[in-house]
Amino acid sequence: MDAQGRGRADDVDPADQWVRNPVTGEYELRLSPSGPQSPVPGPRRPGPRDTPGVPRARSAPHGGHPQEPGPARADVPGPRRARRGGEPEVPPARRGHRPVKKKSRVKKALLWTGGSMAFVLVAVSAAGYLYIRHLNNNITSVSDDGASTGGFHKDQAINILLMGTDKRTGKGNEGYGDKGSVGHADTTILLHLSQDRTNATALSIPRDLIVNVPDCPTTQPDGSTKVIPGTQNVRFNTSLGQDGRTPSCTVRTVTELTGIRADDFMVADFNAVKTLTEAVGGVEVCLAHNIDDPDSHLKLSKGTHNISGDQALAFVRTRHSVGFGGDLSRITLQQQFLSALMRKLKGNSTLTSPTKMLKLAEAGTKALTVDDKLDSIGKLKDLGLELGKLNPKNLTFTTVPVVDNPAEKVHATVVLNNATAPSVFDAIKNDVSFTEVKKKKKAAKDAAAARLKGSKAPASDVRVRILNGGAVAGSAQQTLEWLQNQEGVLKSENSGNAPAELSKTTLEYAPDQAPQARRLADLMGLPGTALKPGKSVVNSQGVPAMTLTLGKDFKGAGVSLTAPTKAPDVDKSTADKVKCAS
Repeated sequence: MDAQGRGRADDVDPADQWVRNPVTGEYELRLSPSGPQSPVPGPRRPGPRDTPGVPRARSAPHGGHPQEPGPARADVPGPRRARRGGEPEVPPARRGHRPVKKKSRVKKALLWTGGSMAFVLVAVSAAGYLYIRHLNNNITSVSDDGASTGGFHKDQAINILLMGTDKRTGKGNEGYGDKGSVGHADTTILLHLSQDRTNATALSIPRDLIVNVPDCPTTQPDGSTKVIPGTQNVRFNTSLGQDGRTPSCTVRTVTELTGIRADDFMVADFNAVKTLTEAVGGVEVCLAHNIDDPDSHLKLSKGTHNISGDQALAFVRTRHSVGFGGDLSRITLQQQFLSALMRKLKGNSTLTSPTKMLKLAEAGTKALTVDDKLDSIGKLKDLGLELGKLNPKNLTFTTVPVVDNPAEKVHATVVLNNATAPSVFDAIKNDVSFTEVKKKKKAAKDAAAARLKGSKAPASDVRVRILNGGAVAGSAQQTLEWLQNQEGVLKSENSGNAPAELSKTTLEYAPDQAPQARRLADLMGLPGTALKPGKSVVNSQGVPAMTLTLGKDFKGAGVSLTAPTKAPDVDKSTADKVKCAS
């Protein structure tokens, strides 16, 4: 406690000098003038002179009170106004002692960490957003080259592609495998967060999966664009690093493989695993038998262990001593590791420790390379807060279904299991949960389903105008021909392009046209959510008709748009449970 009297002695953590600001109720890092100065700029007390990095207060017009600049309000408490009569207002800490509620500190810690309980690679970056200026300088970003959607949106489902490379740069990494590796995509996870934030799916993509890598327009160091030619029937991990490919090329490869386009991406190297586990004091993992792997340098006995640093890196890299000794066995270890790290982050000892919070923020921002849509702490914090709404028990880890490559006598690679993989991709694309969760907005969904129930008019009575609202060019004409020639909907017409693009196909109809709407929905495979009770529009012949607008989700005439309601039965695990590696 300094000579100014900042409050009660129990407001100060002597280990890290975090002090509760009585004005804002927040905890701030304050060192005494004689002590060593923190290398990380923290919130500062306002003073009469300019503070480096903090804008000067603007003078108010007409002699009013000074106005603080907008951004500075969030970080620096402003000057207190004087009481009437010119008497300075006494800070609350000097008037008396109010008991500090323990609960408030936990709530603030949860806010600071943002998404730390959701997914570690994103969460730790959100944890330290109070140190905006400093942490922004830690972040490395690269162009998405137009491969992503352009960034996540708070009101939509979110897809983040997480990549771990085998690049050996960095102190202490010289002894791991191929020293000359350009940094391939050895660990890749497509993280899908549902639109209602009740569930998420982490889909691991095997590095040895045979795929087609598309042509990749790539931004060069001088700002020019170079198209790196694609290759057919190659390992997935060559989508990064090989021939100068950047993370945006891996994003394009995943889109071609799954049909899912990522909103953002993050890349971590070997050092990420070491620094993040050290920052949280290690994580607990479980083994069903002893492991002694000279290649990964992992030597652990059967049972549970707390691992961090080099040992943690060895754990996620080992494969010869688990399962069948291949990359698929290593994926199960990596999924167990991420689950364990999430459970550690969820614990109050991490959330309420300012020291650990600072370490997490430093480690997270230094360990990651992100796309240029996530190049600031503010953006990472927003993403982390969205992920923080998720309960870990509803985060499912699973792997792209594969089978051994039939073209090989000695199996070294795998190919898609075409019997099950498409259903996994469809479930993710259609926001279907892989765990049982209590769904939000149930009443709205029940109402949508009810629109499909009831009598259906004959196809010959269906009268509809067809507009293209974002589908592939020519879709309206294709649908018209299909309806007239194959389904008997003769009272249909192509009305050209819609006034605006839609992400989803819709069918608007008047109340007396409901039987027609149900028939058309049945023919086209439209879900109840596509049916929009409203009004009819007069068609070119002067007769009331329904309006069918083909959105970006339209897949072609005769292709059903009804999304699956249940995820396929695949091997999976959830982040809240401990599963021993065998």
